[in-house]
Amino acid sequence: MLANIPYTNHKRIVIIGAGFGGLALARELAKRDDLQIVLIDKNNFHQFQPLFYQVATAGLEPSSISFPLRKAFQSKKNVHIRVAEVLSLNTERKSLETSLGEITYDFLVVATGATTNYFGMKEIEERAIPMKSVSEALALRNRVLQNLEDALAVETNDEREGLMSIVIVGGGPTGVELSGSLAEMKKYILPKDYPELDFSYMKIYLLEGLDKLLGVMSEESSTKSRKYLEEMGVEILTGQSVAGYDGKYVTTKQGMKIRTDNLIWAAGVKANALKGINPEVLVKGGRIKVDEFNRVQGYADIFAIGDVASMSEGKFENGHPQLAQPAMQQGKALAKNIWRAMDDKPPVPFKYNDLGSMATVGRNKAVVDLPFIKFQGFLAWLTWMFIHLISIVGVKNKVLTFINWFWSYVTFDQSLRLILTPKVLATGLVEEEANLHAKAEGDL
Repeated sequence: MLANIPYTNHKRIVIIGAGFGGLALARELAKRDDLQIVLIDKNNFHQFQPLFYQVATAGLEPSSISFPLRKAFQSKKNVHIRVAEVLSLNTERKSLETSLGEITYDFLVVATGATTNYFGMKEIEERAIPMKSVSEALALRNRVLQNLEDALAVETNDEREGLMSIVIVGGGPTGVELSGSLAEMKKYILPKDYPELDFSYMKIYLLEGLDKLLGVMSEESSTKSRKYLEEMGVEILTGQSVAGYDGKYVTTKQGMKIRTDNLIWAAGVKANALKGINPEVLVKGGRIKVDEFNRVQGYADIFAIGDVASMSEGKFENGHPQLAQPAMQQGKALAKNIWRAMDDKPPVPFKYNDLGSMATVGRNKAVVDLPFIKFQGFLAWLTWMFIHLISIVGVKNKVLTFINWFWSYVTFDQSLRLILTPKVLATGLVEEEANLHAKAEGDL
């Protein structure tokens, strides 16, 4: 296959990944028409990762936190979007081998983000449920809802407890927000949907290897988030490191054994690897070592931004936090440096503006750490909602998300609890329909 990207007299900048960093960079670069921009991603949409947990718990539809890339660049004739998988990098040819064929570059920006880190535990990787994409969040929603349907028909309480109970590993923002959302579903929604079930069998566990939740946040936020979750019925087990999972029991290195058919893994991330990069520039977590201009060490024409990049700056000796803000700031800064290079001006070193961190625990409950103040409770919850709402890409998505949040707040119900199982297409038809058609024709 051919990528079919036209050759022009303009410098070609290829961006791998349309996450927060890649999208911010492409949007800035597209303001000038004397560059050719090629944006490559495995999906044809941008995903708003901080709200994956709300898709997983039926609070939002996937479309509310996803935005089509082509719509974002409809009026930009110099932006070429290709939905493809990057297979390898050839630095000598200055080209990428992709599922659509070879794509050459003048400048390459790696913004491939991060994926779930199972820390080498194959048993966990095979059986745990990750949540690093919209599709994985939707799969989690399907699993939780289908298990409740199955729990109605099992014979033993052990089977029922296994289907209904959930273990979340990782006490960072994702684990805290997901466990809080599941606890609210258990309290306000699921008993009305499933009056035949005894929800005392639905236990929600949050496991964290450290001795505190939200390890990157302040002690006040860590303590308050734990208090909130315990009041909501979440069983918090800190100082517990998962050792194995056989599909029915989670075991920890400290000797605990927990019955569940549902293990959600939110315990860590690692950078998405790019075959062809010199292994010597890779550091902890698979991140790519870059200088203060986001230039990959040893390369003059390759840059890395966001979760995949590791830049040592001030207190961030091992790289900036793998969050949206560093990625977006690096994308915008790199765009300006590329413009400066086009105008024969020297680059400006990147300086991260730490805007703070926050996490929501549940209804009217959140924790916020800003550089100048720390606060929790209802005001923190409103702050969290406002910041996330304005950060979502697309006016329609902002409106739909606000409507869903408002409706959920007023009614204590999301009304989005659909089990959507994708079908495999066969010769242009859904497989099931194809089989029926073949049977009617006498082929089966």
